[in-house]
Amino acid sequence: MNLGRVGRIVAGLACTIIVLAAVGEITAAVLVPRVAGATPYAVQTGSMQPGLPPGSLAVVRPVEAEDVQVGTVVTYQLRSGNPTVATHRVVSIGIDTEGGYRFRTQGDANGAMDPEPVRPVQVKGALWYEVPYLGHVNEYVTGSRRQVVMIAVVSGLFLYAAFMFATASIDRFSRSRRRTSVGSP
Repeated sequence: MNLGRVGRIVAGLACTIIVLAAVGEITAAVLVPRVAGATPYAVQTGSMQPGLPPGSLAVVRPVEAEDVQVGTVVTYQLRSGNPTVATHRVVSIGIDTEGGYRFRTQGDANGAMDPEPVRPVQVKGALWYEVPYLGHVNEYVTGSRRQVVMIAVVSGLFLYAAFMFATASIDRFSRSRRRTSVGSP
């Protein structure tokens, strides 16, 4: 085996690993949440360290109030109707005078419970899974940038496919030329 062929094999393997990693990250961040009705949120503070460090992507699925238990990590609106959210662990569950649930939450790295109880209407969902570091990408790739990045990724995948096709064709062509040159007088 010549050195050029080894280099092509290593380059092809490296490209394949990079593409598979990118596809896996995109699948975890975009496709799976969209299909499952979940929502990805970027973790911005250290209140849930070490389990959810800043920069993680927390994927949250809708949950019924009666399914929330002590220990469940929930993402909730800080104030009902306000889009600002927090992701903290439920540390106690109470019932108000009208029979409604009230969840007391606390960040794993915080020394005290959050000051206000959380009502079920504020809960966006329970943590389904998290992907380290992908929250940074999710924060950066918003709005019009998301479309540009998706076009770049799709274009990159097409270029990769064209590269693999071209190198396979060149290898086939050079092998057939060697066979015909070896067999000629």
